[in-house]
This record gives sequence, C-alpha cells and structure tokens, in this order.
Amino acid sequence: MHDPKISGERVFLAPVAPEDAALWAKWLNDPEVTLPLGDEAYILYGAERAQMDVRETAERQGRVFTILENESGRAIGRCLLFDVNLVDRSAMAGIFIGEKDCRGKGYGRESMRLLLDFGFNLLNLHSIMLGVFAFNEPAIRCYRSLGFQEIGRRRDARWICGKAYDGILMDLLEDEFRARFASVVRV
Repeated sequence: MHDPKISGERVFLAPVAPEDAALWAKWLNDPEVTLPLGDEAYILYGAERAQMDVRETAERQGRVFTILENESGRAIGRCLLFDVNLVDRSAMAGIFIGEKDCRGKGYGRESMRLLLDFGFNLLNLHSIMLGVFAFNEPAIRCYRSLGFQEIGRRRDARWICGKAYDGILMDLLEDEFRARFASVVRV
C-alpha cells in the first residue's frame, strides 16, 4: 500500500513500498524506459536486485518516490532526488514513467512538478539539476515547460546503435520555480 507524500491533480508521489520491486524489475529491463536514463540500459536487473534496492531505499528513507495515479492507485513510474547537498542546497532529479499507456499524458510533467515542490519547499533546496540525452525530445520539452534551462552540453556523450547523442545538463532555481507555480505543500 502506498501512502501519499505529496499529491497533485492526477498523480501522487509516495514512498517506495515492497510491492514496487516487481515493477522496478519490469520497468528497468525495458529498453524504452532505460535508454533515456543512462547506464541503467546496460545493467541486468533481476527480481532479487529489485527487492534489495527497494528494501535499501526504504531503510535509507531516501528521496525516491513511486508515482501513482490518483484515480486508480496504480503505480506508473518513479522519480527521485539524488546527490542531495544540504550545504549548497542542491540536488539532481530523475524520473521515468514505466507504464507505456501512461506516457505522453502529462503524468511525467505533473510528477516532476511535485518532486520540484518537495525539493524547493520541503527540503529548502536552491538548485535542482538533471541530465537528459538530446534524443529525448519529449523530456526536454517537458523540462523546459517547467522552467529548466540548459546549462551545459557534453557532445557525443552516449552511443546507441552506432549513433552519438549529446548529453544535456539543465537546472532550475527555486525563485524561477516559485515564479511559475504555487506550492501544493500547505502549512
């Protein structure tokens, strides 16, 4: 069972639960999910590893969330903040929608907005960065619509099937986020 940590109109983010392990194994063995992520595409990811990762994530009380549809309660993806630096008030963000029928419907954008809200308004971060490959145009459009800006590019960073793609680094500052969005976090 998933208890909502932060809720939006169509999705909510919840701490990782034991039942997520099977989904992680399914999603992280799907090249459509993993190729845009990075090195995950080159790692064999079995049920045992998924169970261990879910257990360790829950024990560490990390900043890893399962994305669930509000209406059905179905888990559809995962998002996280990592490399959190509370001194410099920065972190990296990552997200994927694992369920194919949920892609292209705005769930990823809403989930990322909730993750940003969590990072800026609960963790008091100042800067959230992410990396994306140039071939992932839908993700780049999504990130730009949230206010992310390109801050760097590594040329020919990823080779897939004999073709090179740039790696793009983007960031968003807390005041840029707050200028665009009202917080869903309430006191």
